[in-house]
Amino acid sequence: EGQRRRDRARLVRLLRAEGFLGLDPTSGSLMAALAGAGVFRLGGTVVGTHAFRLYEGELNLALSLEQTAQTDDLDIASFERLSLALDDVTAPPVTQVLAEFDFAPAASLEPGRAWRWRQTTGTALVEFLTPAFGEEGLRDLPALGVQAQALRHLNYLIAEPIPAAIPYRSGVLVQIPRPERFAIHKLIVADRRRAQDRMKSAKDRAQAAVLIEVLARDRPDDLAEAQEDALARGPRWRDR
Repeated sequence: EGQRRRDRARLVRLLRAEGFLGLDPTSGSLMAALAGAGVFRLGGTVVGTHAFRLYEGELNLALSLEQTAQTDDLDIASFERLSLALDDVTAPPVTQVLAEFDFAPAASLEPGRAWRWRQTTGTALVEFLTPAFGEEGLRDLPALGVQAQALRHLNYLIAEPIPAAIPYRSGVLVQIPRPERFAIHKLIVADRRRAQDRMKSAKDRAQAAVLIEVLARDRPDDLAEAQEDALARGPRWRDR
């Protein structure tokens, strides 16, 4: 274990030397604690801007500060069916980890159940998500010991996730969506956003554009396959 940690630390030093973006101490220590509890081992997948930042390493990108503006929101998605099937749980419980970082459950439409956790001493927000196969609403993720908001199209995003290393301390291993799925999903999400979320829609499309440009050049078959998969899922998917 000691040798593995030293090897990881050496690899993280190389990433930093190449200018790869790390995390601020608060986000980094929270990510490390969640990883230590088993969140990513038990199916949790980092989505959103935190995942986008990690494509630097996967795709050998040089992202600008504007493209990777730090967000205080951490989104973690997982399949409900996988969580139900696993005969294992996080240790310590996710709720305990969050409480130790001064996160408290935010009120939801279902009393006593929460899928968002807000930091009482800052602006950070942790959200748990799961694919909706029918109605959107709250679902239990027993392996993680939390509730999650079910969203349509998320099953497409988090199918076949890939490992990624966060350059924090001696490295934190998480999993993120495949970049080609992330790019196509961002186009779908941008189209679904309400009119008042125009800035978020623009950010979605900008992230998709960065990835599509690189993937079209370096991994055109993967990108084409991801697009064909989305188009094959029905007329609503094709419209978006």
